[in-house]
Amino acid sequence: MGARRVIVLGSTGSIGVNTLSVVDHLNRLGEDIEIVALGAGANHALLAAQAAQFGVEHVALACPQARDVFNGPARVHPGADGGAELVANLARPGDLIVAATVGVAGVEAVLEGIARGCDIALANKETLVAAGALVMPAAKEAGVAILPVDSEHSAIFQCLQDRQSPDDIRRIVLTASGGPFRGRRAQSIASATVDEALAHPTWSMGRKITIDSATMVNKALEVIEAHWLFSLGSDRIEAIVHPQSIVHGFVEFRDGSVLAQMGPPDMKTPIQVALLWPRRLEGCGERLDFASLSALHFEPVDHATFPAINMAKAVVEQGGTAGAVFNGANEAAVDAFLSGQIRFGDIMVCIEEAIETLPATAVSSLVDVTAADASAREVVARRIETLTSRCL
Repeated sequence: MGARRVIVLGSTGSIGVNTLSVVDHLNRLGEDIEIVALGAGANHALLAAQAAQFGVEHVALACPQARDVFNGPARVHPGADGGAELVANLARPGDLIVAATVGVAGVEAVLEGIARGCDIALANKETLVAAGALVMPAAKEAGVAILPVDSEHSAIFQCLQDRQSPDDIRRIVLTASGGPFRGRRAQSIASATVDEALAHPTWSMGRKITIDSATMVNKALEVIEAHWLFSLGSDRIEAIVHPQSIVHGFVEFRDGSVLAQMGPPDMKTPIQVALLWPRRLEGCGERLDFASLSALHFEPVDHATFPAINMAKAVVEQGGTAGAVFNGANEAAVDAFLSGQIRFGDIMVCIEEAIETLPATAVSSLVDVTAADASAREVVARRIETLTSRCL
C-alpha cells in the first residue's frame, strides 16, 4: 500500500501545527504519511517553513496578496476560495483532509473534499454547525468518513467505537473547562478585557476559539456539531463543567452503562486518533498522571451567566439556517470584541439579536448557508453601531 496522502487546511493554527508534529512523529515510527498540500489564512512565513519541511508543492493562502508575500517554490492558490480550489485540483479518493480552517470559511473545501472521495478529519466545528444538513448527507452518499478531531467529539466517537446505533444511547455529555470566567456572574464579566478573556486556564488555542471558550459558545457549537455527528436530538446532548479537562466526554447507554474517555488536555492525541483510526500506535501527546484522578471535579453549567448552550439547543430544534445564523453572528461579534468595538458582554447580545431577527429557513445548497451567514453578520453590524453610539 502506498503513502497515506494528507491535505492540512489551517496548517498554521494550533490544530494544524500539532497535526504536522503528529505526522512527523508517526513517520519516524515507520508510517508513510505524505503531506500533499497545506492551506493557511495569512501567516505566510510559517506556511512557507512548513511547505519546505514537508516538501509540499501546493499551498493555499487566503490573503489577497498571497502570490506576492509567499516566499517559496510551491504553487500558491490565493484567496478565500484557495483551499477549495487546492482540494479540487489535488485531492484523490482515499485521501485525508484535515479541516482546521477557522470559521465558516472552511465549509466549501470540506464539501469539495467529500465530492472527491476524501475522508475528513474535522477540527472545524463551524462546518457542521453552519452546513451539517449538507455535509453529513454528502459524506454518507460518498461513503467517506467524518473523523472528529475536537477532543470532546473524539471522546464520544471513541466511546462509541463507530458502531453503536443512536437508539442505544440515552445521552452524551460533553465536558467544558468553564473557561477563564468559571464561577463568575454575568454582571461581573460584562466589561472583561480581551486579555482576561484570552487567559484560558487549561488549553492553549487560537484567539477566536479561546474567546468562544470564555463565552461558552465553543461548547454550544459542540452541542450542534454533536447533533450532526451522532444523529442525536438536543434533548440527548448535555454539557458539564470539568475544570481539569481530563475527562473529555461521557456516553450513557440505555441500559445505564456509562463510558468515558480520558486524557491530558493535549490535542496531539485526538489528532493521532483521527489520522490512524482504527489503528493505535505509540503517541507523542502528554501522558495521563493517574494520581491526578483523585482530584477530578464536576459542576453544572451556569446557564444564567452562560446562555449559549441553551441557545444552541434551540438552534438544533429550529434546524435549517439557524446554525449558520448562530455561527455567523458569533464570528462577527467575536471579531468586534477582539478589535475593541464592543464589550465582552455584548457578544451574546449580538448573537441573540441575529437569531431573533432571522427565522430559520431550509438549507438545500451552500448558497443558503452563505446567505444566512451574511445576513447574520449584517444584523450584528447594525447592532454594533447601536452599541458603539451608546458609548459615545
